[in-house]
Amino acid sequence: MASITSVELNYLVFRYLQESGFTHSAFALGYEAGINKCPIDGNLVPPGALITFVQKGLQYLEMEANLSNSDADVDEDFSFLQPMDLITKDVNELRRLVKERRRSLRKDREKESEKERDRERKRGRDSRRHDRDKDHVQDGDGKEKDEKSGRLKDEKGGKEKEEKSAREKDEKAGKEKDEKAGKEKDEKSKLQDGLSVKETVVDREEKSAVKNDEAGASADPEPMDICPETPKLECEISASDVTILEGHTSEVCACAWSPSGSLLASGSGDSTARIWTIADTSSRSLNASSNVVVLKHVKGKTNEKSKDVTTLDWNGDGTLLATGSYDGQARIWNMNGDLKSTLSRHKGPIFSLKWNKKGDYLLTGSCDKTAIVWDVKVEEPKQQFEFHSGPTLDVDWRNNNSFATSSTDNMIYVCKVGDNRPVKTFAGHQSTASNGTQLDHYWPLVRMITLQRFSNVPIAFCSAE
Repeated sequence: MASITSVELNYLVFRYLQESGFTHSAFALGYEAGINKCPIDGNLVPPGALITFVQKGLQYLEMEANLSNSDADVDEDFSFLQPMDLITKDVNELRRLVKERRRSLRKDREKESEKERDRERKRGRDSRRHDRDKDHVQDGDGKEKDEKSGRLKDEKGGKEKEEKSAREKDEKAGKEKDEKAGKEKDEKSKLQDGLSVKETVVDREEKSAVKNDEAGASADPEPMDICPETPKLECEISASDVTILEGHTSEVCACAWSPSGSLLASGSGDSTARIWTIADTSSRSLNASSNVVVLKHVKGKTNEKSKDVTTLDWNGDGTLLATGSYDGQARIWNMNGDLKSTLSRHKGPIFSLKWNKKGDYLLTGSCDKTAIVWDVKVEEPKQQFEFHSGPTLDVDWRNNNSFATSSTDNMIYVCKVGDNRPVKTFAGHQSTASNGTQLDHYWPLVRMITLQRFSNVPIAFCSAE
């Protein structure tokens, strides 16, 4: 078995310190160990990798100890797993492997049991036939006729039962087929009207959440529902419909359209956010000096990661832009790039922020394991929520007063402004619950924003180029 290298171990420890909020320790280790020069792709390493690696090592040692005993001590359903299975697969996949084997063994046992029951029934029929033949010799032809009539009646009754059971199965299968066809037809109709299956599921969850809010807070975590897969729609975008925005000198961490649709904001590791004015033009490239406003977050030159602009969001009418950065501060800017206010309370990097629809509250989530609702008018925290045991990676409003937060602790909390306890708690994720943002999303060199037009609708995204 291949052993772990010192470079890999240093990176796992660095990620552990970073995810746990030990910013200074992580910086010191990263500087001395040269983490920024190591060949490891941070996007492939999931959060909590060091803890998972140690736990799976203990599991492997325990399994190895069990296998060293005599075969008599090993359960017949015990399935030996390779070390790479323990490292690369999560608990659910390992359980699935064992469950599949148990299910296969159970099916084999059921088949054998069914064969044994058939043999028993056959022996019983042979025994009864032998007894009837014996009675026929003693009682004469009259009794033989009675027995023959009884047999015919039993066989006829058995055939009627089998036919009835077959009809019921056919009717049930027909109903299931009709229901499935109806569902597929409804889903197709929703896609044609511009609604996706995912939106329908979200609406249903929101309605359920409203009912639960009215009924009162829930004390126990609820399991997560599994959303059905959304049908994939293939499309091609021609090169003439692509516009590239260049100007950032480091990785681009986030981008967001204003509600008006003519302004695009982007945040980067170069300590700036930029507001791009996107005209309806066929030009394929916009350079740094045209149609862009630069929002500088740090004055002077610095090499610290605290300069990264990690997240941003427009308010409802598109007049204000909020940005969050690795220094733990949220900033609010107007459309012209003027800094309106700076919100300082977090003790760790901010990875997500969102305006509510009314525009009077700004919600921020941080690596310090908390979420804060800010009163924008007075530029002060309205309430700070400290429920998570790990960094808060993503936040989102449900309405003007309630919202949800997700974290590396695999938990989702639904909270309400003014309440000191979560309105709802959801558990069930086996890995980090977030919008896909990893703690090291600012490491790859993502320096360009690409605009593509699909059915005359501009779409912005970042790419590693």
